[in-house]
Amino acid sequence: MTELRDLPRLAILPVDKLVLHEHHDAQRTPPIAESIQSSGVLRNPPVVVPLQDGSDRYVVLDGANRTTAIQSLNVSNILAQVVDSDDPGLSLSSWNHVIWGISPDELLHVFMDLPNLVLQPTDCENASRTLMDIHSLAVLCGPDGDAYNLRTPRLMFSHHIEILNAIVDSYKERARMDRTQLKCVEALCKLYPQFSGLLILPPFRIDQVLHVVGQGHFMPPGSTRLTISPRALHLNYPLEKLATQKPLPEMNAELQGWIQERLSEKRVRYYAEATYLFDE
Repeated sequence: MTELRDLPRLAILPVDKLVLHEHHDAQRTPPIAESIQSSGVLRNPPVVVPLQDGSDRYVVLDGANRTTAIQSLNVSNILAQVVDSDDPGLSLSSWNHVIWGISPDELLHVFMDLPNLVLQPTDCENASRTLMDIHSLAVLCGPDGDAYNLRTPRLMFSHHIEILNAIVDSYKERARMDRTQLKCVEALCKLYPQFSGLLILPPFRIDQVLHVVGQGHFMPPGSTRLTISPRALHLNYPLEKLATQKPLPEMNAELQGWIQERLSEKRVRYYAEATYLFDE
């Protein structure tokens, strides 16, 4: 039987102690809340990292919409997977943004109008090296092979995040945006007939994200990609157990008993290999 200590760390936490790390899509909250309420279970727990500032708060690195959905249902507590910031199984990388549905010239002029932002010609092939510059915020690759280094004279990381938020805000209402890890503009042009540009974002460290969120700010939407191993999925924890008014220690003791029961019934499976799920 799998030992309990080998499992991901699961805990029931007050939902008001969870803070989001980036702006979430408010339009996605109502259908998720409706699904949770109709099913009566929280299927997949959010992944959270504790803030080391004495506030007893946790940063939600994955599961923002599930968290806001639980909040909208006026449920006081949430089941989460708790991960330490230095956990060797935790990895944080960046998404790139495929922008489409707006003319490349219009997109370029939108960026030119932003304060504290300078566009410097560069090339996409050297994007990773370009982003190592302390003044670089992102690289924009256009459909015709032109590319620009989006730079700022400001040095503080919090200022960089502020400007990056302004960059994403400038096109998220004017155009369509998808997240991708592709950097091949030629391939993206084939996938997106109305391709406007590819915004390549810099890599972020977990300590940078925690610092920004701890100061009350948000990372740019769709900018961070979390991977965690092991990951707890398909728990289907009863919503009624989260909505009770029992003391938190009692609720967590009940959770551990619930997990142990599933272990004894051999209802918990571990997959070490890459897995595709076809019931999501």
